[in-house]
Amino acid sequence: MADRNPSLYLRYGAERTRPAAELLARIPLDDVSSIVDLGCGPGNSTALLKHRWPSAHVTGVDNSPAMLDEARSALPDCHFVEADIRQFKPGQPLSLIYANASLQWVPDHYDLLPHLVSLLTLNGVLAIQMPDNWLEPTHVAMREVAWEQGYPDRGREALPGVHAYYDILTDAGCDVDIWRTTYFHKMSSHQAIIDWVSATGLRPWLQELNESEQKRFLKRYHEMLEEQYPLQENGQILLAFPRLFIIAQRQP
Repeated sequence: MADRNPSLYLRYGAERTRPAAELLARIPLDDVSSIVDLGCGPGNSTALLKHRWPSAHVTGVDNSPAMLDEARSALPDCHFVEADIRQFKPGQPLSLIYANASLQWVPDHYDLLPHLVSLLTLNGVLAIQMPDNWLEPTHVAMREVAWEQGYPDRGREALPGVHAYYDILTDAGCDVDIWRTTYFHKMSSHQAIIDWVSATGLRPWLQELNESEQKRFLKRYHEMLEEQYPLQENGQILLAFPRLFIIAQRQP
């Protein structure tokens, strides 16, 4: 599998970092000694954590060597580990597990989230932000193009939902704060939307296709985006992007 592209991911770095900062702002902790940033990518979210808690030991975890190289270059004072989120085991209980736009790629949340809670200290926090756009036209169109062109479903699963997450995490012994925000990002063209999702949601659909198959897929995908996303009067496009936020604090 081809590695992820940090430059493509960071093309919309401000838009991707905004929900990370808003998640961070809701974490009810002052003194933090140990932090893990699960799915840290190129380190844009890790930098926020280090800035808020400069004396904490911050570890970024990702399965992409290219992303980790970018993160290490940007944040030499942090520690970075190449690992699968499901397999990572810290050496000691953690004050904070922070997962910004990463856990949507990991299956079996009914087992995963209680496991992550078990890695926390008492009063420690599991902070999660995930794109909740499985039913948005950007992602519906990916599945429709694949069906039309005879490719298997390579997309991620739909999230279990707000009520399920509340029950999962309260059953795991947490006090839970959960909310959903829809951002409306200004995009200059339908191709700009493709550029955005090519670094994330669209990547699994394209990575097994050859060059001609990719071109055919993207041509049809572009047509569908034109049907679903009208131009504003000034020529811009508003891309609705819902995201789910969870703060779960482990209770004594």
